[in-house]
Amino acid sequence: MISGLGAVTPSGLGAPALWESVRGGRSAIERLDRGDDGDRFADGPIRIGGRVTGFDAGAVLEPALARRLSPVQHWAVAAADEALAQAGAPVGRQLPWDDTRVSVIAASGSGPVDAVQHATLALEARGSRGVPLTLSVYGSHDSAAAVLSQRHGFRGQSQGVSAACASSAVALGEGVRRIRHGYADAVLVVGMEDCLNPVHLASNANLRALAIGYEASPAEASRPFDRSRSGFVMSQGAAAILLESAESARARGATALAELAGFGSASDAHHATAPHPEGRGGAAAVRDCLADAGVGPDAVDHINAHGTGTPAGDAAELAALASALGEPAREIPISATKSSTGHLLGAAGAVEAVVSVMSLRDGLLPPTINLVDPEFPEWDIVSGRARVARISTVLSTSFGFGGHNGALLLRSVA
Repeated sequence: MISGLGAVTPSGLGAPALWESVRGGRSAIERLDRGDDGDRFADGPIRIGGRVTGFDAGAVLEPALARRLSPVQHWAVAAADEALAQAGAPVGRQLPWDDTRVSVIAASGSGPVDAVQHATLALEARGSRGVPLTLSVYGSHDSAAAVLSQRHGFRGQSQGVSAACASSAVALGEGVRRIRHGYADAVLVVGMEDCLNPVHLASNANLRALAIGYEASPAEASRPFDRSRSGFVMSQGAAAILLESAESARARGATALAELAGFGSASDAHHATAPHPEGRGGAAAVRDCLADAGVGPDAVDHINAHGTGTPAGDAAELAALASALGEPAREIPISATKSSTGHLLGAAGAVEAVVSVMSLRDGLLPPTINLVDPEFPEWDIVSGRARVARISTVLSTSFGFGGHNGALLLRSVA
């Protein structure tokens, strides 16, 4: 069961704000070469992205720890705190579980990259004495999991998970497996990412993976499934989901928000960056996800697509869905919410799982914005405005560089 949600994203601070923005079809993409740190991006090839704004780390963390952690870890802690508070376990309150049976998984494609970048600059400028000793402690993928386990007194297994843009979808699946196999009563999963810096923007631009030419109209840049799409738009942020066994939730009277009913994961084994043109790994992940949930393709009411807006990626995803779901796939309404949020890379799966839970709760399918000239008109892609619908399941897909693929089936408990 899912009993808590949290989010810190360009689309809003907090899960309700994220949902309000996405369901309203509002874009979070803006110019990066403006504001206090705009000069960092002024000479780069990409000057748009989705940036977290208005966040106050001091309202979440004590000053000493806030100084040691990177912003991406600040967001992870804030999102986790929000999810735990919703589940009835806010900071400082006695845990409603056996503390040895609560696990933490921190998912990220790249981890706190700014810490390494800053340490490298310090080494070049001041020598070895300039490198902060905290880099070894807080500069890794798993460090957010360690911070959260210490913060909340969770003594179960804590670790990092990395699978490129499928990272947090895979982490959620592994969390469910941990509960099913009896290793934990609850698992806190946090997806986090912050590659919105000149180095990573330049690298992805050199790969020709990013949308270009939208400095005058950044809100129009992320265009999944549109004929004019030219690449994804990078964003930063974090999202958290608390998974809990049904027995645990019932025993403590917790409100179940949704069920994570199925998970599948597979690899393309094809190319470092390009998806398999037939969506081979994605299709396998979706098939395994449905089998894990014990349902067939006809049980899927809605799809929250990976939908990044890359020419090859969007086509491969639809090929994967057609292969895994058969002919009915084209009749299932699809939302590509990265059109609003941008692509949060390793955090995207968790962000979109939060959105999917909200879709189930409200019976509302968020719109795919900027879909003006659909390249795949035979598919039912929700566009323009949100659509009211009676749904009980959402399939959420996450695909990444290296051929990583993850699929989640979320189911209503109402």
